Amino acid sequence: MTMTTGRVRSAGPVLHPRICAALTAVSCAVHLWLAASGHHGAWLGILMIALAAVCVPCTVHIWRHSRVGALHQVTVSAVAMIALHAVLLLGAGGLSGAGGAGHSHGGGPTSNAADPSGAAGLLLVIGLEITTALLAATLVARLRRRVQIAAAS
Repeated sequence: MTMTTGRVRSAGPVLHPRICAALTAVSCAVHLWLAASGHHGAWLGILMIALAAVCVPCTVHIWRHSRVGALHQVTVSAVAMIALHAVLLLGAGGLSGAGGAGHSHGGGPTSNAADPSGAAGLLLVIGLEITTALLAATLVARLRRRVQIAAAS
């Protein structure tokens, strides 16, 4: 630990956790924006707000302390979101646009996932979540390696 301008700071990686936390915050903001837009129905809007509320504390813990528990939770959540959005994409006719009328949530109106812009949106979300999961997982690996090196010294 080193002192810099009156605060204690770990000597570990700084940029990696900040990027991971920022990407997690972007994901939270996207969930809140989608919930506010009302395109997915009330119960999915509430679910998206709840998911964002669960992720915000992890974002803070990753930004400030690179907590491994928070990184694990972000990784698991991102992988779950990848699987969910992949199922929605494939269930909506895939990228070919053949068939599928879009995905429907709880009897509400279907979304535009079958048209190219809807499929592109789902692919962007999947890409965002893959990036988030990879950043969190690689940060956990870096932190574990640091602990192992310190223990060996």
